[in-house]
Amino acid sequence: MGIDTAVRTSRGPVQRTERALAPDLARGAMLLIIALANVAGVVFAGEPGLDTTPDGVDRGLNFLLFDLVHARGYPVFAVMFGYGLVQLARRQDAAGATPERVRSVLLRRNAWLIAFGFAHAALLYYGDFLGAYGIVGIVMTLVLLRRSDRFHRIVLALWALMAGEVLVIGVLVAVGLVGSNGSAALPSSHVDSLAAPGYLTSMLDRLGEWPMHTLTVAPFIVITWLGMWAARRRVLEEPARQRTLLTWTAVVGLGIAVVGGLPAALVSAGWLHVDASAADLMLMLHGASGMFAGPGYVAVFGLIAMRATRSGPVVGALSALGQRSLSGYLFQSVAWLLLLAPFTLALGDRFGSPTVTGLVIAVVVWLVTVLLARSLDRRHRAGPAEIVLRRLTYGSRPSSPRVS
Repeated sequence: MGIDTAVRTSRGPVQRTERALAPDLARGAMLLIIALANVAGVVFAGEPGLDTTPDGVDRGLNFLLFDLVHARGYPVFAVMFGYGLVQLARRQDAAGATPERVRSVLLRRNAWLIAFGFAHAALLYYGDFLGAYGIVGIVMTLVLLRRSDRFHRIVLALWALMAGEVLVIGVLVAVGLVGSNGSAALPSSHVDSLAAPGYLTSMLDRLGEWPMHTLTVAPFIVITWLGMWAARRRVLEEPARQRTLLTWTAVVGLGIAVVGGLPAALVSAGWLHVDASAADLMLMLHGASGMFAGPGYVAVFGLIAMRATRSGPVVGALSALGQRSLSGYLFQSVAWLLLLAPFTLALGDRFGSPTVTGLVIAVVVWLVTVLLARSLDRRHRAGPAEIVLRRLTYGSRPSSPRVS
């Protein structure tokens, strides 16, 4: 049974439309959040990236990073990955492919994503997500893709349980604050490859770091599953029809993420002083609540898309980047290596504030990818990474900018 057939049984006929704006817009904007999150880690060679002795404007930047960015970027990536998997399967179904053919294409594509992830980590950046999502994509293809709508509603129950978990951790944090004394910093792990003195050393470090990082990320299939559920309902293709759902998701999702991230954000800014045990709980709450930023941010992008048109210069450029999100993501890692590594330009340490420098570089790098994507879009060309992945997946066929 095709994806659209499965959805049609519960929602009536599916309307065929041109490529929807909201998913591309979400992917393009998502890359800015990812850039801001990753650059802080690169600058401070840690996870999460954190200036442990902030002063002046750095206090406010630390606060904003922890409340809006850290542990809030990859869930957006995860939701859109699950959404994209269903979109790809739907396009294959519409082209007349058999379920076996669709499964074969998806398995091959995700296997190549694992290979991309390994190369990305070995050559550029340890914090790769491609390998983990390749693994998750294979599991989703084999276990979740052709399930019924009733089965997919299980993921909503799982998210309700996670909301309960956030509430419990929040209560523990509140209890821990009573009588808490000390000046402990938020826990942060050092990343050897980001502080390595030479490229070969950094590569060897990354080869050791990538497997553990990938295993840490892979269990978050529950986030990608929510993206799959949303894609089956065409939430982003039909945002006007899903306005109420998008509004509530934006309010509740970002509300949980912002409130849950507040204690850690206050500590990171030096505006709240706690002992080590309280700091540990706050970071746990920060991570658990951050998962809700994924659907929250995506819902915001969906609402924005309702009032935007692809022909507008800003929206058009962002959606062009969204269609080339893999290339944009890899471009960022090249930039971090060339601009911030200790053995290259090391720009993070050349100016007054590493935090400010890193964030400025992140925004500039993201803007460059937006402009490059817009240029490719005007020439009707796909991104280089999309071309390679498409040819590896399908064989020698003409590239298309519609691959995402």
